[in-house]
Amino acid sequence: MNRDSIRLPLILFSVLLTLGGCGESANAPSDVPDFDILLLNGTVYRGGAEGAFESVDVGIRNGEIAYLGNGDEDGVDARQRLDATGLVVAPGFIDPHTHALNELRSSTANSNLNYLMQGVTTVFTGNDGEGPASLEETIEHLKSNGIGTNAALYVGHGSLRNSVMAGAYRAPTAEELAQMKSLVAKAMESGALGLSTGLYYVPGYFADTEEVIALARVAAEHGGIYDTHVRDESTYNIGLIAAIDEALRIGREARIPVNIAHIKALGVDVWGESARVITRIEQARKAGQRVTADQYPWSASGTHLRDTLLPRAVLAGAGTDYFERLRDPRILANIRPEMQENLRRRGGPDSLLIVAANNPNIVGKTLAEIADGRGTDPIDTAVDIMTEGSTRVASFNMHADDIKAFMQQEWVMTSSDGTDGHPRKYASFPKKYRDYVLGEQLISLEDFLYRSSGLTAETFGLHDRGRIEIGYAADVVAFDPETFAPAATFAAWDRLSEGLVYSIVNGRLAVDKGNYTGILPGIVLRKRNNPS
Repeated sequence: MNRDSIRLPLILFSVLLTLGGCGESANAPSDVPDFDILLLNGTVYRGGAEGAFESVDVGIRNGEIAYLGNGDEDGVDARQRLDATGLVVAPGFIDPHTHALNELRSSTANSNLNYLMQGVTTVFTGNDGEGPASLEETIEHLKSNGIGTNAALYVGHGSLRNSVMAGAYRAPTAEELAQMKSLVAKAMESGALGLSTGLYYVPGYFADTEEVIALARVAAEHGGIYDTHVRDESTYNIGLIAAIDEALRIGREARIPVNIAHIKALGVDVWGESARVITRIEQARKAGQRVTADQYPWSASGTHLRDTLLPRAVLAGAGTDYFERLRDPRILANIRPEMQENLRRRGGPDSLLIVAANNPNIVGKTLAEIADGRGTDPIDTAVDIMTEGSTRVASFNMHADDIKAFMQQEWVMTSSDGTDGHPRKYASFPKKYRDYVLGEQLISLEDFLYRSSGLTAETFGLHDRGRIEIGYAADVVAFDPETFAPAATFAAWDRLSEGLVYSIVNGRLAVDKGNYTGILPGIVLRKRNNPS
């Protein structure tokens, strides 16, 4: 963007700043700095469709954005002045789908550095039905432990079922359903974003639609959102389209906004079905439903090997109960045809890359390579691997055309779904920027930034985040547009991303010139914008 093309927007911007009283702090006593941090001369994207404002300074005071303008001309000062010349300055990214809770709970990984270095300043966690059934204890632990990014939590349907029903493969009794509803209400009162489900996974798979509607209604009464890993993203059970229809039905009958988690068309049977999914969601939105989705920019999903191949009944119960079932020749003979079909859906043994396992010798190899090396059938090999312990895979199952079709929808946000063994945990946001903004030029820089911050804040009711605006919480990032890029790969999934220069979380400098400063400035964000 050249100087002539931005002259009028800058004039209008300056007028708005003047009307907003942004420069009033310049009248403060000369021995008292106006701001805690002054980010100087950046190319500022405010988080919407306004485009860039060049050579703008951002002043931060008491954890809030307090100034936008030209600091030198206005005579303002700050305790810390950061040079952002040549950098993109944007609202901190908000990731609506992570699995970061274990790290945030820990005493060693709670900096959430893998997210900070992607430009993420807020993570949602407890997705896929995994959020704690009781939030208050978790929230208090995070507050006392300290966290590097902000965090917001879901109450998880799977956790509710495990807590009340111990993973049983049946419908709840009236008393058990009442207990789960009570837990949802309590979690919402503690500040949960809403109810998350993982209906593809055990134990969520065991629930019928009516059970989920009943629980979602409770979340709706407290202003929550229904976030769902739908029952089928492929042809495993009811099929992708029917699973989308189920999610929409839950939203309608519970009168709750719906967010489709990590939207995709998984596996060869449903490649090209993105068009039908988009039509279904567009129809619902036109009818007045609030429906959105999030998406990570990778062609490979990530999950446990057991979840790619095993019938759900085999996984009933707790922990490693399924180990004994797999060791029973009669059970294995009965489920083998379904396992073979599930492997076909995924694209065959070449499509499953082992990324984490108890046996380090198989990490980095495909199921096909391991089977060839052992001289065994891929299904027998998979059973042996599963009974050796927890094994995670990267499953290469998506088509580029579907990925791009979903990405261009106005209601799709950027997410990571970050899990160990998959580079999405360390590199989703810079990968999307590198591949789809700079590379294919599928989306604009403004659009990328909006889908990574403002859209997510608007969708989930974070009313003081997701924009660079006077009075908003000072979650601000600055990155080098030339070098902002992923470093993680499937061979080295845990490399920190590159090109982030500054990250400011709640007005405190967490990343300075590309280096983590060692502080833990994050807070727990409770629903209804009541931070704790």
